[in-house]
Amino acid sequence: MAAKPQARPIADLPRPPARILIVDDSVVARAVIGKMIEANRSFAVAGAVSDAQAALAFLRAHRVDIILLDIEMPGIDGLTALPDLLLAGQGARVIIVSSSCAEGAAATIQALTLGAADTLVKPSIGNLVGKFSELLEEKLMRLVDSDDRFGAPTADTTAPQAGANDFDVVAIGASTGGIHALSQLLRAIPASFQLPILITQHLPPAFMPYFAAQIAVLAGRPCDVAVEHMKVQPGRIIVAPGEAHLCCGRVADQVTVRLSTAKVASGCMPSVDPMFESVASTYGARALGVVLSGMGRDGAVGAHRLVISGAAVVAQDKASSVVWGMPGAVINAGIAQAVMPPDAIGRLIALQRRPS
Repeated sequence: MAAKPQARPIADLPRPPARILIVDDSVVARAVIGKMIEANRSFAVAGAVSDAQAALAFLRAHRVDIILLDIEMPGIDGLTALPDLLLAGQGARVIIVSSSCAEGAAATIQALTLGAADTLVKPSIGNLVGKFSELLEEKLMRLVDSDDRFGAPTADTTAPQAGANDFDVVAIGASTGGIHALSQLLRAIPASFQLPILITQHLPPAFMPYFAAQIAVLAGRPCDVAVEHMKVQPGRIIVAPGEAHLCCGRVADQVTVRLSTAKVASGCMPSVDPMFESVASTYGARALGVVLSGMGRDGAVGAHRLVISGAAVVAQDKASSVVWGMPGAVINAGIAQAVMPPDAIGRLIALQRRPS
């Protein structure tokens, strides 16, 4: 009797191509980008439309995994349409592909704040090949690969323990998808909140002034790009510069910023790990570390140091993360005391209490 063929593990089954919707008013751009996508068997063009209204109509009838969205289009522009497209997309990730996303452009920060997963500068029509094609494929593959993430524990929204004012500082690390998560988190914190907040977000230097300005608006409090020896003060936010790690140290009774360009295992600049490690050394158990959406494992080593020092660590849940790499690494290492969506993390921070 012939042996029964054994079922292949789910992980070994071929993955269906990611379905992509192209939204661009240029016929040429839609055609060229479509050919780029179809050249890789990991992707398939689900549709190509010329404006936001047509995209919304398409999404009412079809499910897609990724939306490539231009900003400058007739009628409703891409940034205005972005929240509606995210809602209609039912979990689809959006990459803004636009000439408006040049290095340091405010449109990039606005798009990421509104929930875009990534941005890419679209060159002139004659240059929609070569380097652009490579960058587009790289960004698409990152989003596709991020779907094969760690299994997720269910979100832990347990009420925090009694006993307020357990912290003296909040340190937040984030990467891909982190700006949108930060916007949700910061909106949940009242203007009366006085603890200093340190943020390391993976962004290049040119974007940092726009990022700090956006964070100040979202949080309703001053936000500065870190410089050497800047005082860490109540009621203020400090963000890491793009060219250095944001660290801190204590001199007498004052905590000040220390910038570092040391190489780190993650290869990130700036990196969350040295920020967490310095916070652990400076504040000990009086610190709260937060790990939001992001690619890779940056923050996991530093989060471990925080826990050893007696500090608390909270991570974003998988369902609300654009990419669950960074929070997933912390959670699967058993380091996070709570797993929550960003708005719940913001409410926990506002209470200044340890998660149960």
